[in-house]
Amino acid sequence: MRTEVHLQFHAVATVVVLGLGWYFELTRGEWALVALAVGLVWSLELVNTAIEAVVNLVSPEYHPLAGRAKDVAAGAVLVGAVAALAVGLLVFGPRIGALLGW
Repeated sequence: MRTEVHLQFHAVATVVVLGLGWYFELTRGEWALVALAVGLVWSLELVNTAIEAVVNLVSPEYHPLAGRAKDVAAGAVLVGAVAALAVGLLVFGPRIGALLGW
């Protein structure tokens, strides 16, 4: 995690989400959704990191297929992050809106 900036970002985001969940006293079902979303993003990021490492090992020079593999793996993380954002908006959005008087 020391060398991977994206993992550091996910660690900070996870701490923030857990803090918000505790503050807003999420229900068991909401915690389950949040845990699945967080776990999904972490899993995808770790797989992406592994794919990047293997591609760099096998193809140190640029190759279009190596670039495509990295792009697809990064795209999977993006899709997972968007899904997690949707869960976050559904779970936390109304609470944060009420807190801010929206």
